[in-house]
Amino acid sequence: MKIRRHSESHLVELDDGSKWQIFPGDLSVTLNWQPDTVLNLVRIVDDASSHALVNETDNTRVRVLPLHENWSVKDVRDILRDG
Repeated sequence: MKIRRHSESHLVELDDGSKWQIFPGDLSVTLNWQPDTVLNLVRIVDDASSHALVNETDNTRVRVLPLHENWSVKDVRDILRDG
C-alpha cells in the first residue's frame, strides 16, 4: 500500500482508505517516508499495538492502531521510559 495522506506526524492514511495512528515512540521512523513509500500492514504481538506498518524498502516498522482506537497511557509510558 502507498501513503495517501501523512500531513500530521502521528496519523497516516493509506491508499486503501484505512487510517492509522503511529505509536509516539516510532514517529522518527516516519521522517523518511515519501509519498511513493510502499508499506505493508502486518499483525504483531506487542504490548502497545496489534499491527505495524513495515516499509518495504528498508524493512523499518512502526507500531500502529486504527484511528478509532486509543493507546493505553500505561503502555505508552512504560515503553517510552524503558526505551
